[in-house]
This record gives sequence, C-alpha cells and structure tokens, in this order.
Amino acid sequence: MNVNNISIRQLQAFVEVANSGSFTRAAEGLHLTQSTLTAQIQQLETQAGLKLFDRTTRRVLLTDEGERFLPVAERLLSDFSAAMTDLQSRAELKRGHVNLAGSPSVVTRFLPSALAHFRAHHPTISVHIRDDSAGSLEQRVLNNEVDFAIAGNHSQQPDLEYQPLLQDRYGLVVPQQHPLAQAKTLEWKDVPSSELMLLSRDTGIRAQLERFADSGQLPIEMKDALIEATNPAGLAALIAQNLGVSVLPALAADTHSFARMRFIPLRNPELHREICIITRRGRALSPAAAALLGSVRDQLAAMTLPEGVKGL
Repeated sequence: MNVNNISIRQLQAFVEVANSGSFTRAAEGLHLTQSTLTAQIQQLETQAGLKLFDRTTRRVLLTDEGERFLPVAERLLSDFSAAMTDLQSRAELKRGHVNLAGSPSVVTRFLPSALAHFRAHHPTISVHIRDDSAGSLEQRVLNNEVDFAIAGNHSQQPDLEYQPLLQDRYGLVVPQQHPLAQAKTLEWKDVPSSELMLLSRDTGIRAQLERFADSGQLPIEMKDALIEATNPAGLAALIAQNLGVSVLPALAADTHSFARMRFIPLRNPELHREICIITRRGRALSPAAAALLGSVRDQLAAMTLPEGVKGL
C-alpha cells in the first residue's frame, strides 16, 4: 500500500459513509456528487488493497477491516484538523512564541515599550528575551535559538542578514563633577588616557573600538585602559566611584545606570556603531516574530531618541 496516495478527502469520504451508512446521505453531507464520493471510496480501497464496505440494496456496512480502520481514520482527521487550526491561529496571531535577543542597552532602553505595545495587541503570544553580548547574539541567531536579535554588527557573518536600525555615536562618559563634564563636544585627543576604563575584549563595543584603532581612525591606545568591565552597567558603577571615565556609544550610556553621568559626543573623527536587526539568511520570520519586530519599529519611530542616536 502506498500511503502517500491516500488523501484527506478520501478519509473524510470513508468516515462520512461509515457514520451515515449511506452513499447518498454521505454525498449530501460532504456536498459532493454521489459519483465523486463513490470514486473516492474506490480509490481508498484500491490503495488499501481491501474492501472497506459491504454494499447491500438497503444499507452500506463496514467490513471487519473497515471497522478496524474507522477509529484510525477518525483520529487522523481529528489530528489534521487540530494541526490546521493551530497553524491558522498562529497565522492570525492568536497563538505562538517568539524568541528574541538584544544587547543590554537595547533590552533596557527600547524593548520594554515595544513589548508593552505588542502584548496589548497580542496577549496570547509568549515572548522570551535574551540579553547578551553582540558575538553571542549572532551565534544564537545562527543556531536558530532566537528568531532575531537587535544588536551591533559584531563580525559580519555571511549566513546572517543585518538590517540597520539605528546609528549610535561614540562619546566620553564622565562623572558630573569631572573637569570635562561641561563640554558640549570633545575631540578624541582630549580623552584622558590615564583615566580610561573600557569594556572587555569579548564585547561588541570593544571589538569595534579595536577595529577603529587598527584602521588608524582612533587616536587613542586601547592598551592604555587600566580597568576593564564586562558590561556597561559595571562600567557605570566604576565611573560613579570616580575611578575613571569611559568611551561608549550613546545608547549604551543612556540607560538608568548612567543617569547621573554626562555623555559628551566625540569628534575628529566622529565615529558610530550601527544597531541592526539580525536574522538568519534565508529563514522567514514567523507571523508572531514579524509582528513583534513591527512593534519595535513602531516604538522607535514614536520615541524621542537620546543625543547621539539616529534612526536609519
């Protein structure tokens, strides 16, 4: 028997005839001509290699093989119907799950309002948010652990697509009482190297600063940093203790941890990082993930961006 040639319509025809005991009533119930229904039953019996019905002048009865097959056919139809209902619910955003990831500044600054907007319209869709460094986020997208990520372009992976979302300018972060705190802008040569603290080398921000330095765009030495931290919040705690100053993109310096500090844009040269939507190349987003990404874009368009951050 070649089960690949058995169709849902043949199973529906079989169950309807079995339950009604009549080809005429079954054809009416399925809105088919009797000849079409008869052909479907004959095709099913041919595929099975067995008779499923005994036909008399008054009634259609199941054979022993038909009796055994009926509950199986009913279960198959029920499972198929449930599966289609689930697919339709997901397509209509009544059900589903979204995994997304973001850099710490994105998760803190933009995702809460976007998620509130999304949940107001799609309360039955569950969401799992991961907060990680740029390199780890890219790997999670590659491994299909998340539907998409919002972070800097850490390594330009060929299997990932990067859609620019924001442009984020680099600046100097200092305590409010620091001698440079009143400056509106500073040049890179003004960065006090003896006070410089940086993020560690495994972060996307530090990796980009290293690339700027290697290409000759950055007139400060990365090796001059006396203290390193693994995340912006850790740097903020160190700056708050007057242990030094740091270089960060505007968005990273716009979180609650830096509320009592000054961000001063740096020029000559003016350097930026791009915050991108990162997806797996060739993989379509689910309707739920696409809807959440739409909420992120809508909220970004509606909000006032911090100094040094520009929508793309």
